[in-house]
Amino acid sequence: MNDRTRVLVAVGTTVLLFLGVQLGALALVEPFNESGRQAVEDPQNPTNSVLYFGVMLVATGLMLAAFKYDLEWLIRLLIVGVSVMISWYVFAELVPALLVPPLAAGVADALAIVVALAVGAALLLYPEWYVIDTTGVVMGAGAAALFGISFGLLPALLLLAVLAVYDAISVYGTEHMLDLAEGVMDLKIPVVLVVPMTLSYSYLADGSTDDVLEDDRETDASAADGGTDPDTDDSAADDAGALERDALFIGLGDAVIPSVLVASAAYFLEARAIAVPLIALNLPALGALVGTIAGLLVLMYMVLKGRPHAGLPLLNGGAIGGYLLGALASGLSVATALGF
Repeated sequence: MNDRTRVLVAVGTTVLLFLGVQLGALALVEPFNESGRQAVEDPQNPTNSVLYFGVMLVATGLMLAAFKYDLEWLIRLLIVGVSVMISWYVFAELVPALLVPPLAAGVADALAIVVALAVGAALLLYPEWYVIDTTGVVMGAGAAALFGISFGLLPALLLLAVLAVYDAISVYGTEHMLDLAEGVMDLKIPVVLVVPMTLSYSYLADGSTDDVLEDDRETDASAADGGTDPDTDDSAADDAGALERDALFIGLGDAVIPSVLVASAAYFLEARAIAVPLIALNLPALGALVGTIAGLLVLMYMVLKGRPHAGLPLLNGGAIGGYLLGALASGLSVATALGF
C-alpha cells in the first residue's frame, strides 16, 4: 500500500468513526427521550455547562493523581464500568428495535445487559484496536445523545466554546492533557479512537503515545525517528514522520463533544425535519455535522503534515459554524439559533 493510499484510508476511516458517533447519537435522541434519560431537570439552564466543566476538571485532576500514585488499574476499571453502563443504555434501545419478531420486554432487557457485559469483557480480555473503536463509537453515540437531550442550545454552544478554549490551553499551555494522554494510552481503554495505517498493526502489541493527535512534542519525535539532518527542511522531515506511523490516535471526546451540538440541534430546534430513516435530523443539525467533519479534515491535514494541533478548537468551531449556517438557512433568527 503506497503512502497516498494509506493516508486516504486513514482519513476515510477517521471520518467514518466520527460519522458513526454522530449518526448514532441522532438515532438515539428520540429513544433516550422516550425512556426518560434526560440528565437534568432544566436543559435550558446555562449553568449546566459550568457544572459539567467543573466535573470534567475534577475528573481530570483525579486521573492525573491516579497516574502519579500508580492507581492506573482503578482508572481502567472505572472506564470499563462506564463503557458497560452506556452500552447498556444504547443496547436497551437497539435490541428491542432490531429483533424481529420482538421478544418480551424482560427478555430483551436481559439480552441488552448480556451484550453490554460482553463489551466490558472484551475490553478487559482483548482490547485490540477494533474492539476499542467499536466500543468507542457505541459509547460516543450514547454519550452524545445523552448530553444532547440534556443540554439546550445555549448550554450546548457554551459547552463547546469553553471546551475548545480549555483544550487549546491544556495542549499548548499547561500541557497537562498530554500527560493525561500518555497515561491512558497504555491502559487500552476506549478513550481514544485508533486508526491503523498499516495492515499488520496491533494495538495490543503497541500502545505508543508518540502519534496522539494533540501531542505537540510529536514533531520532534517524528524528525528523530526519520533520522533527518537538523539542517534539512523541517517540513520534509515532518511529512516523512507522519507517513511512517503505524496508527493515528484521536481522543474519543473529540468526536463526542461536537456531536452534542448535533444531537441538541436535532432535539430542541423546531426546524423543518430532513427525512432520513431511523434518525432525527434537521438542517441546523446537518450543518453542525458537516461542520464537524470539515474541521476534522483540516485537523487531519495538519497532523499528517506534521503540524500537531489541539482537536476541539477546529472540531467545535466547525460544528458551531455549520450549525449557525444551517439555522440561518432554515429561516431561524440568530437569537433563536443561539437559544435566547
